Amino acid sequence: MLWRFFAAKGVQYALVLLFAVTLNFALPRMMPGSPLVFLAGEDVGFMTEAQRAQLYSAFGLDRPVWRQYAIYLGNLARGDLGHSFQQGRPVVEIILSRLRWTVLLVGISLLLATLIGIAWGTAAAWRRGRPLDLASLGGAMLLESTPSFWLAMIFIAVFAAGRGWFPVFGAMTPGAGLSGPAWIFDVAWHLVLPLATLTLVTIPGMFLIMRYSLLTVLGEQYISTARSKGVAERRIMFRHAMRNALLPVSTVFMLNLGYIVSGATVIETVFSYPGLGRLLFEAVLARDYPVLQGTFFIVTVSVILANIAADLVYPLIDPRVRHAR
Repeated sequence: MLWRFFAAKGVQYALVLLFAVTLNFALPRMMPGSPLVFLAGEDVGFMTEAQRAQLYSAFGLDRPVWRQYAIYLGNLARGDLGHSFQQGRPVVEIILSRLRWTVLLVGISLLLATLIGIAWGTAAAWRRGRPLDLASLGGAMLLESTPSFWLAMIFIAVFAAGRGWFPVFGAMTPGAGLSGPAWIFDVAWHLVLPLATLTLVTIPGMFLIMRYSLLTVLGEQYISTARSKGVAERRIMFRHAMRNALLPVSTVFMLNLGYIVSGATVIETVFSYPGLGRLLFEAVLARDYPVLQGTFFIVTVSVILANIAADLVYPLIDPRVRHAR
C-alpha cells in the first residue's frame, strides 16, 4: 500500500531528524575552546571565579549538559532557536537576514551548473571517444580537482584586485543607499565572481553523471531497436535516450537542492559574502552555540525536505518506480 510506504518514510525521517538535532547540539560543545573568551572579550583574564560563574549562568552554560539538551529540545519544539551569544539577537532573525543571499548565490549556481552539465554531458556522450569527448573529460577532471578557494583567489587577484572589474568582497556596496534597478545591478555586480566560482566547481559533477547515464542508456536494447526502425538520430537522442538519462541527474539535483541553504562556506568566506556559509564560519570562530545549532538545524530540515520531495517527484518522472510502489 502506498500509505504504508509514506508512513515508513515518515518514521525514518523523524528518526533522522532526532539524530541530527542531537548531533547538532553535541558537536559545538565537543569543539575545543570555550565561548567565555568571546563573551567577556579581553577582560576574561581579569575575571574572578564568581564573575565567570555569573557569566556562564547568564547564558545557561552552568547547567548540566542533559538539562541544556532538554531545554534546547523544548525551545526547538516552540520554534525558538535561542539568542546569539555574540550578537545578542534572536538566531532566527540572524539566519533570515543571511538566508536570502545564500539562496540567491547557491540557487542560481545549482540551476546553471545543472543545465550546463546536462548539455555538456549529452554532447560528450553522443560523441564518445571523439576529440570533444576526450577534451571534455579532461576539462571536467581538471575542474573537479581544482580547490574552490584557490579558484576564488585567482578570480579575486585577476578580475577584482588586478583589473578592478568586480568588487573584492560583500553582496552590495556598503553605505551606497541604492534602490530599484541600481540596487539590482549592484547586487548582480557583487554576485558575478562568487557565482562563477561556485558554478565552475559544481558543473563537473553534473557533467560526469549525465555522461555516464547517457552512455548507459545508449547501450540499451530499445535504442538499437529504434535505430533499426530508421528513427532519426536527433529524435532518438531527445525522445528516447536523453529523457531516461535525466533520471539520475534529477535525483542528484533534488538532493543538492536540500543543501541550498547551507551555503558555500569556503567561497562565501573568501569573498566575504554574507550568506549562511559565512555565518557558520563566524559562529565556529566565536563558539556561538545557538547560531551553530540554529544553522545546522535549518540545513538538516532542508535536506530532509529535499529527500521527501525526491521521493514524491521521482515516481512522476520514472513510471517504473510508481508501478513498483
